[in-house]
Amino acid sequence: MSVVIIGGHDRMVCQYKKICKEHNCKAKVFTQMSGNLSTKIGSPDLIILFTNTVSHKMVHCAITEAEKCNAEVVRCHTSSGNALNEILNTAVGF
Repeated sequence: MSVVIIGGHDRMVCQYKKICKEHNCKAKVFTQMSGNLSTKIGSPDLIILFTNTVSHKMVHCAITEAEKCNAEVVRCHTSSGNALNEILNTAVGF
């Protein structure tokens, strides 16, 4: 399963990737808005939006890309490792 995480904290990127790897997921993490974010997202199975630490522009870009590739979108207000674990447990079914 491929996962894209939008938002979160810069210092947590390695932990986000480690948690995804534990759930047998490939992860891309974008904590900052880049000019070509829409091309970097690709076509994941799941897009996770950490809404507390993300700009409206990034949310709009992620939602647009999710509609193009029929990806599931999960919004979470907190950007902790525990929150990511819970989302992946629900989505992957561990």
